[in-house]
Amino acid sequence: MIRTPRRRREEPLDQAELARLLPAPGDPELSSDRLNGLEEHLMTEIRNLTSDTAPDTSPHTASDTSPGTSTGAPPVGAPAWSRAPRPARRPGRRPVLVGVAAALVLAAAGVAGLAGSSGGSGRAVAPPAGAVPAPVVQVVRGSTAGLAGAVADISGAAARAELPEPGPGQFLYVRSEVSWLVSWEGADGKNRSYVDEIHPREVWMSPDGDKGWLMEPYKEAVDRDGVTLDDPEGGGRTLNSPSYEYLRTLPTDPGLLLKKIYDETGGRGNGPDQQAFSTIGDLLREQVVPPKLAAGLYRAAARIPGVVLVDDSVDAVGRHGVAIARTDEADGARTEWIFDRETYTYLGERTVQTRDAEGIEAGTVRGRTAVTDRAVVDAVKQRPAGLGDAPPSA
Repeated sequence: MIRTPRRRREEPLDQAELARLLPAPGDPELSSDRLNGLEEHLMTEIRNLTSDTAPDTSPHTASDTSPGTSTGAPPVGAPAWSRAPRPARRPGRRPVLVGVAAALVLAAAGVAGLAGSSGGSGRAVAPPAGAVPAPVVQVVRGSTAGLAGAVADISGAAARAELPEPGPGQFLYVRSEVSWLVSWEGADGKNRSYVDEIHPREVWMSPDGDKGWLMEPYKEAVDRDGVTLDDPEGGGRTLNSPSYEYLRTLPTDPGLLLKKIYDETGGRGNGPDQQAFSTIGDLLREQVVPPKLAAGLYRAAARIPGVVLVDDSVDAVGRHGVAIARTDEADGARTEWIFDRETYTYLGERTVQTRDAEGIEAGTVRGRTAVTDRAVVDAVKQRPAGLGDAPPSA
């Protein structure tokens, strides 16, 4: 007997039957530290794009800090313990995975109300994984008194520094310990100040800037083996996207340097003076800067209105030193470049909140870095002798 095949039902299935036939959907889990990291990266990109296209509406004003005037907030009570650009600002050179990161952030935004939330409120019930309470320190007042003498010592030491010169096919290597502010809003709707745990960050860059590699295994958004910093298009270099070869073309005279910085960065950031100071800081933080240029940059920075000397600051590995600093008038965050008291060598950077703003308490340390090694190596992922080839511990 020939059997007639059973005909497939043509009426639509109702929701109950669909739920029975299909597997249950997975929870859209995305750790809050990954979400925060991706959001921070995307917002940095947006700010950079906005600043690149925004017209210059803020004129270059005269100095607002006369000799002998102190800058910064009054001391605050210390501390209950421990960028982002932003971070504090991250270096102008960025990985080529920006589009991927942006897509992930947008996707994450769609599930933010579910991942790490309570009762559908959309607020995290716990701080991001790996984050710790931000340190709060006494804000030491800065002054222009002694600034000229300190800058003379610092620039003199920079000019005498003996740095390796990269050859064909070699790479510049910079290793740092870093920590940046992590934004977090608790379930009660109040802001809390948390920071990354201090962790290693390594960068390799070719002298022309076309090839590079970043390793920051602590960061969930960065693969443990690192991410490429290659620039396949080999775009032109600027102050905001420099290479070692580009830095060698810059004038070393502080007056000419400062004019070039103001001309190329005008209309960006929180005013021309703050942007000029930030641009110099970016060049120093994660580069091997030719000695004479480094000396010129320090002398140029001292001419920026609002720049002061801070008698004591501490980098990410606990080294104390004097600091050249400037407070961003827009948000009260003071960036401090820290130098050894005896050798005047650049140690690292610290950003401290000088006044209560945007839910961040005065005295909060928003970011810290410490440069622990600068060298020339023969390949990406290769470390100087003594550091070994194993990935650094987070």
